[in-house]
Amino acid sequence: MASSAPAPSLRQILDERISQLLREAEGILEAQAARQAGEARGRARRETADQLNQAARRMRQAADAEELGAALLDAAAAFAGGAALFRLDGAVARVEQIRGGPEAAAGGFRALEIPLALAPALAAAIESRDPVATATTPAEISPLLASCLGHPADARAWIFPVAARERVAALVYAWGEVEGPPIELLTQVAAAVWSGIRPPAPEGLVSIAPAGPPAAPVKASAWDRLSPEEQRLHLRAQRFARAEVARMRLYRAAETQAGRARRDLYGALRGPIDGAREAFRKTYFDPCPSMVDYLHLEVLRTLANDDPELLGENYPGVMV
Repeated sequence: MASSAPAPSLRQILDERISQLLREAEGILEAQAARQAGEARGRARRETADQLNQAARRMRQAADAEELGAALLDAAAAFAGGAALFRLDGAVARVEQIRGGPEAAAGGFRALEIPLALAPALAAAIESRDPVATATTPAEISPLLASCLGHPADARAWIFPVAARERVAALVYAWGEVEGPPIELLTQVAAAVWSGIRPPAPEGLVSIAPAGPPAAPVKASAWDRLSPEEQRLHLRAQRFARAEVARMRLYRAAETQAGRARRDLYGALRGPIDGAREAFRKTYFDPCPSMVDYLHLEVLRTLANDDPELLGENYPGVMV
């Protein structure tokens, strides 16, 4: 009589059952992971779409180019390690604002002007009107910009042009972990809005005539009597003043609030105000006899809320 096969031991039965349970558990976990990954991707897409929608709405509601630029840069910085906005003035790219940079860079960006001849990557974005990826070497982005931002030697950056009114009005310079497509979309929205914004008239120089033909001959305004070069200098001076005061509000917010509370903004912000005044006088006020103290007007309007008493008794007043 043939002997029967030995019955499996209890340990073998348990090992087989445990292996089966582990395989089933792994399948369940893989299915859960796939489902969670899909849900995460869906959430990420919805969050990105919401970010872009809010940014587009904010840009469409911007009252002027400065507000538009701030909205664009805030949105772009969410898709990069850091971002800066350059406005173009002839052969020079002028820094307007920065987000996400080191503290040292924020101070170094004061009135920073980059000659395009020394920044081939910026010039290439302007010429092509398309985004440009570049190494952040001094030879590509200029020694001044590379020194100010302190990029690592092997870093890369993206440059996105804002093409408005058949010209490139501004550049978004982004570095770190850059998500190119969202930023490119944001610059396209900004370009469409930028095209509809009229440049501001300099305060104290432009008089706006009522619609329709004048009842009598109208004398040329003070602005119209300026040469084209003087007009350009006045506009540059306005942009400089707005940028300087915006930096004070952004990077000296605590001092600004304390100065308002003490009714002594100048005492709280003496260093940056004096530095801005010296730069404004040297660059704009002294060389141009028709120049208006736009820096004082911006300090009064933006920091002091049009209340001269908030500036303090030691404030030096309008440049003469």
